[in-house]
Amino acid sequence: MTAIADLINTTKTYYCLDCGVCTGSCPVSRVFPEFSPRQIIERSLYDLEELSDHTIWSCLTCAQCSVRCPADINFPEFIRLMREQAHFVGFDGVPAHNGMLQTIMSIQTKDVQQNRLFWIEDGKTKETGDVFYFVGCRPYFDIIFRDIDAGSITGAQNVLKILNACGVEPVVSNNERCCGHDALWNGNEEKFKQLARLNLDLISSSGAKQVIFSCPEGYHTFKNFYPKYFGELDFKPVHILDFLADKLNEGVIQLEGPGEEVVTFHDPCRLGRLAGIYDAPRKILETIPGIELKEMPRSRENGICCGTSGWMNCSSCSKEIQLQRLKEAGDTGAGTIITACPKCQIHFRCAKAAFDLDIEITDLYDLVADRLKTE
Repeated sequence: MTAIADLINTTKTYYCLDCGVCTGSCPVSRVFPEFSPRQIIERSLYDLEELSDHTIWSCLTCAQCSVRCPADINFPEFIRLMREQAHFVGFDGVPAHNGMLQTIMSIQTKDVQQNRLFWIEDGKTKETGDVFYFVGCRPYFDIIFRDIDAGSITGAQNVLKILNACGVEPVVSNNERCCGHDALWNGNEEKFKQLARLNLDLISSSGAKQVIFSCPEGYHTFKNFYPKYFGELDFKPVHILDFLADKLNEGVIQLEGPGEEVVTFHDPCRLGRLAGIYDAPRKILETIPGIELKEMPRSRENGICCGTSGWMNCSSCSKEIQLQRLKEAGDTGAGTIITACPKCQIHFRCAKAAFDLDIEITDLYDLVADRLKTE
């Protein structure tokens, strides 16, 4: 049996009804009609899909097709496994930013001294404790995308500010590594496992029983793929939005004005469709006095991807998807699009800078930290 036949059996792709709902739902197919999830599946079923085919790298793995598939096929997982086989035989996608992010991930698999804590300033942290704040790649994003004012590290500072306001002094470590999300979805399983093992050993040594994430990709990877590869975790992955919604509901913290502002919320793929977190960010926005939330036509499970995944294949298709999304946000009458993903923020700010668009892109944690009610 071929490798492709094996992964077809694993993902039960043979249940495909050839109905085309996936292709009709796909944001890439709407821009590049020659891209078709249905045809990729069809070719693979006839063992005609070459692992060198570039189309497997065009998929955003956003899962919009899967939530609508009448046969319940997990197309992103099918694509992930296809990429794994392609990488194994030497075929990879085109890395964005000249492969800089992939190089940084590779370096982090080594015994390397990092400077991840430069941003903490007056935030309160511990070296060991029950709560670990997994910062993710924000410190690196801050350097790489500073020219477009990506604001990644400001988001980390504000998450720490929020945790401190809730009475939590988390462990934040200089030895944290990339969660491995991008390596996993780019087909490099070995690199993913190296990064994951380093993170698991680090968290274990910290004594943490709860790991808080502000990055949807880190949360999704820890919650779903770490147990798959390494067994049951001895800590609980928690997304900061669920944590924050609970603290607001309990009255531990309160949010205040000033001013009136109309905003819309962009659901990140890993946060929404893949983690099922839709209500928490909206409840938080509704808690802030003066904030009016206007929903885009395509929101929640129908939300559109920000256009790029895994720092691969950033193309004219990516930019068109971003432009469409930002226009959709502006058409609601909102002056600001709120997101809760560092990568979504980077991609939207890149499009805004490139095309001089008149809309603000704001991290939800920046907004919350700015509206924290202090004594």
